Amino acid sequence: MSHRAGRTRWRRFAVVLVPSVGACATLGIAMAQGVLAASFFISGRHFQLAADSLTARGFSLYGMVDVTREHQLVPVVVSGFRHATINGLCQSVVVDVPVLGPQTLRLTGGDGRPVETSDFFIDATAESVGEANFSGLDIGVAQGALTKGPVRSGDRNSRFFDPDGVAQQALSTTLNDVQVSAVAVSAGTFSIPGLRVRLEQGDHACF
Repeated sequence: MSHRAGRTRWRRFAVVLVPSVGACATLGIAMAQGVLAASFFISGRHFQLAADSLTARGFSLYGMVDVTREHQLVPVVVSGFRHATINGLCQSVVVDVPVLGPQTLRLTGGDGRPVETSDFFIDATAESVGEANFSGLDIGVAQGALTKGPVRSGDRNSRFFDPDGVAQQALSTTLNDVQVSAVAVSAGTFSIPGLRVRLEQGDHACF
């Protein structure tokens, strides 16, 4: 059944993620037992990604498992956007340096003109959105049947990708007050007007 909605609260929408993440955890156990092989490695360090608003055409949401070089399994929820514009972008990672203490690497942009990106994917362990509006929303679609939003090619070919797993998709979406704890971000194109990169003493995370 296709679920259509013009305005959908993110918390209610996110409840459907639980089966997807659970399926990923099951796949992770199989990988640990040598049944599956990792498709790629991540650093495993979490960083913060925030935006005042994100508007996208073609949205998808599905579960995966990322793997570190030490073979630690990290279940993630992948948000995919075929084309997105982002206002008030902030990305930060805090590193505790011996003697010097915490240092924050902070990237910002898109204040005057929006950031433009295509085939944009966020591998997240936690997400918070103040308000989310969707057009042409389908909840409960099989991951292997996603068509409205993108699926990363490496994910679709991975053994961690469950074609019968629970996913969501929409023709378009607008997300306001976005806060994400992520382990990976990828994009086909990423244009950031007014890009600023700073290394600051102390903890100056995006949120």
